[in-house]
Amino acid sequence: MDAIRKVLVVDDDPVVGKSFDRVLKSKGYAVITARSGAEALDKLRAEKYDVVFTDIKMPGMNGLEVAERVKASQPWLPVVIVTGYGTDANETRAKAAGVAGFLRKPLTPEMIEGGARAALAEKAEVAAPAATGLAAEVPLLLAPPRDIEPGPAVTFIKNVALFFAAPFIALAYIIALPFIGIGMLAWMGGRALMKYGVVRKTAVVVKNVGLFIAAPFIGLAYVIGFPFVALAIMTYMGVRALKK
Repeated sequence: MDAIRKVLVVDDDPVVGKSFDRVLKSKGYAVITARSGAEALDKLRAEKYDVVFTDIKMPGMNGLEVAERVKASQPWLPVVIVTGYGTDANETRAKAAGVAGFLRKPLTPEMIEGGARAALAEKAEVAAPAATGLAAEVPLLLAPPRDIEPGPAVTFIKNVALFFAAPFIALAYIIALPFIGIGMLAWMGGRALMKYGVVRKTAVVVKNVGLFIAAPFIGLAYVIGFPFVALAIMTYMGVRALKK
């Protein structure tokens, strides 16, 4: 079942509002009336409507001013001018405001129903492109950013850097690995022998002697390895910068 569509009829003549209610109520519309432009704007601020019908000639704010204010605040809301005083100047001003159409008095049931149907059709046409555009943008906004593939030049530089760095990295591993293994074995054996007092004292002496002997080799490993580690880090950062 379709939702009830709300129609606001702005006219200082209560007979006009009753005519709209009599014609549209059975067609699934809820008709609300306002006797002045100020009252109409108050009701538009308080509730949502599907279409506005407004007379031109009213005390205080006329229908053209109502149409201009409605379209300025709610441009999607169709406004239909109802008048018995149609002039070229009025029509030009109303079209400039963006009204959906004109109904000229005296009104017939066919004119009222047709005007409401045409105004709602225009509202649907305005809403459809906006919804389609939003649906097209949402996947782009939600899609995760794709990684940018490096160009041939970046790939070439990366491969050359790895080619030259590989022997030195391997050499650093070869030099460091035996010392790491010996250190682990010594640490495990020392923990087992530390239960004995004499061994504990001997272990301290051996530890100091071992550190004295190993120090030059550890220093050599750092001297050899550090430049290549730094080179690898600089190469990595350069490749990332070139990807941008």
